[in-house]
Amino acid sequence: MIPLAIPDLTGNEAKYLQECVTSTFVSSVGAFVNRLEEMVAALSGAAYAVATSAGTTGLHAALIAAGVERDDLVILPSFTFIGSANAIAHCGAMPYLLDVNKDTWTLDPESLAKVLSGTDKKNGKVYHRQTGRRIAAVMPVHVLGIAADMDGIVRAAKEHNLPVVADGAAALGTIYRGRKIADTGADLTVFSFNGNKTVTAGGGGAICGNDASLVQLARHLTTTARVGADYDHDRIGFNYRMTNLQAAVGCAQLERLSEFVEKKRRIQATYANALTGLSGVLPFPDPAYGKSACWFSGFTLRNGKMESGELRKSLRERGVDARPFWKPIHLQVPFGGCPREELGVTDELWSTLVTLPCSTSLSNADQSTVIKHVQELLG
Repeated sequence: MIPLAIPDLTGNEAKYLQECVTSTFVSSVGAFVNRLEEMVAALSGAAYAVATSAGTTGLHAALIAAGVERDDLVILPSFTFIGSANAIAHCGAMPYLLDVNKDTWTLDPESLAKVLSGTDKKNGKVYHRQTGRRIAAVMPVHVLGIAADMDGIVRAAKEHNLPVVADGAAALGTIYRGRKIADTGADLTVFSFNGNKTVTAGGGGAICGNDASLVQLARHLTTTARVGADYDHDRIGFNYRMTNLQAAVGCAQLERLSEFVEKKRRIQATYANALTGLSGVLPFPDPAYGKSACWFSGFTLRNGKMESGELRKSLRERGVDARPFWKPIHLQVPFGGCPREELGVTDELWSTLVTLPCSTSLSNADQSTVIKHVQELLG
């Protein structure tokens, strides 16, 4: 089976792990944690970074740091992984689901501005008219490494004094209007280092930002809100720290970020060039305002002859690990009752996606095999 996305661990991973074992610093204190935070900040364009135990825990802490409280609403595109919504729910808040732009698959700035213009304002706060709940933040998602149109999103949010916490789980290496993705106006941007990400630590995440006090609050929350050397804690905190072992792997991976991202981009371009001439096959978006990190590669299928699920099944029978895309948040049982706007693009889009093998170690021969099978099945 040609796998969908597996890590390339042929760099300094083993060497750095051995350094951890030799030093005995294997938990949340260690030189690699500090090094990883410095590397992520530099590579993402942020001034500061805080390593976390997962992307979802990073989002949770970032939202709390940004002021999200119980019973609030956080604006979120429904076209995302459930971890985005779970982080909101962990705050005791609820997602307020919006649609995505059909050309970018990310939160539509015009829709956001329109929705916010129809809210109620009181004492400098924004309230959802139908539920009476406070809207506390906006969470754009750089889906698949495709940059959301941040200028419009940030402008709409700031006009209503709303913080922006960006879910950049797969977006390390993404460029937006010439800027690195954590330097595009969000108050905080959160990355994931899950095992299938372009760079992995086996797990973990990072919160990035340019506001020193805000990032320090996020760090405080993720380290049990401990004050000083004694066991004093000034608020409810979380044990969301990354281990030095994870950070060692992450540092080795981050050393190769540019190499990995360029390989991902070549893989996606090769699929697009070979397959988009087939009837009903459309490539993933490539907005002119940015340069995607191309975490996953694939296409949408709307040719009427074969549904995407049937194609994926046939490809797996031929030894190609093709996968579906995430079911949108509004179709997930825990979030079925969340307030939402019209979600026509999301409803039409998600079930048409086919993701194809795109490991950074994918050989040209294996990619040619994938292309051949797709062409035969759709030709």
